[in-house]
Amino acid sequence: MPLLDTTLLLLLEGYAWLPARWREAQGVIAQGKMGHGESAQTEMGQAAMARTRLMGRDAVVLRGPDAVRFFYDDNHVQRAPALPEPIKSTLFGHGAVHTLDQAAHRARKGMFMSLMTPESVASLVGEATAAWYAAVATWHGRGDVVLFDEAARVLTRGACRWAGIPLAEEETGPLAGDLVALVDGFGSPGPRHWRARAARKRREAWLAGLVGEVRRGALRVPDTSALAVVARHLEPDGERLAPRIAAVELLNLVRPTVAVSWFVTFAAHALHHWQVTRVRLTEDTDGTYAEAFAHEVRRFYPFAPFVAGTAVKDLTWKGEQILADWLVLLDIWGQNHDPALWPAPYAFDPQRFIGRGIGPYDLIPQGGGDPVTGHRCPGEPVAVGLLKALAPRLAKLDYTVPEQDLTISPYRIPARVASGFVLRPAGAAAPPETAGAKRPRPAVHPL
Repeated sequence: MPLLDTTLLLLLEGYAWLPARWREAQGVIAQGKMGHGESAQTEMGQAAMARTRLMGRDAVVLRGPDAVRFFYDDNHVQRAPALPEPIKSTLFGHGAVHTLDQAAHRARKGMFMSLMTPESVASLVGEATAAWYAAVATWHGRGDVVLFDEAARVLTRGACRWAGIPLAEEETGPLAGDLVALVDGFGSPGPRHWRARAARKRREAWLAGLVGEVRRGALRVPDTSALAVVARHLEPDGERLAPRIAAVELLNLVRPTVAVSWFVTFAAHALHHWQVTRVRLTEDTDGTYAEAFAHEVRRFYPFAPFVAGTAVKDLTWKGEQILADWLVLLDIWGQNHDPALWPAPYAFDPQRFIGRGIGPYDLIPQGGGDPVTGHRCPGEPVAVGLLKALAPRLAKLDYTVPEQDLTISPYRIPARVASGFVLRPAGAAAPPETAGAKRPRPAVHPL
């Protein structure tokens, strides 16, 4: 194993970190240094494994459908031991379903899956769509609109209505800001990270209070609502979730929904750069192209660069050893841009998903495997449904795109459109302070 710990490089390089590790592994092959302790290779001579050190631990990097099967097998890799404290304190929460494995994980996951039925997903998408229409109706008199911020508020309203969480209109903006902070702060140190920690503490206390009110009968919500289901859930030992853990899991239902703000903004970015997709979305009559567009947005644009787990025992991968307790990283970005799976992977082409089913081990922006028994995100149908619903509505809006910074930096995790994607609804005047402003040219950074 290499002696150099690359944790600092991860913080500096962002999404470019794993491509650099693959290039190093490929360089080993090119120099004729293959052998145990260096890197495995496929029959085609490409590296099938890269090795590094991360957070002081030996680590291996895998990608490809076979690697996804290997990674999500509980007999090989467990996710919970590999979750670092900063991610638990921001993105997932301490005691969350993500911190469990095997039987405990499956039992808690069942609660989430009960809320992800097709009917429930359709209800959530319907609430978000209604909130979208209400928001769009106010845009024409407001001048420029920052789509990322608007999408976050829309999705916060929709998610809370669906979940049975009472939310006054004046509370929507602050809550949306906190939910965005939970996602925005998990991948970097500094102010964004500390805002995320503060937001989690604040929102866990708030939701724990609501859970207590439901249990006491002081707050009545529909029995099928997420708030009621989580408040009344029983663990395998027959006990209810502690109020704070219940709050954590409620956030793990609402927070990923609001995280679709990233994808909505990426969708606008795609519509702007590939105008033909806007035309095709407006002409789509049965949702086939809209669904393909949703999948391509999730494949093409960067979100989670990788997921990590811990080897539960000594393992072998393509003839190479992985020792117990080593970190095992599954390269999400790399797999979603692998030319062996996706011809011309840096071309944005929704047509690639027309007539193609999504297997559990190929397209993995939200994890792989079986969402019922494994760690694949149970909210994936929500992300697809929301994009399928909102992207055509965005395409049909009459707006212009003022000059702005549309770059997507590969060094920021999670990546965002720099400007948040500013749009100007038809008939809206340019704000005086931004009219004529010069900003960098739009760009997308392939890695």
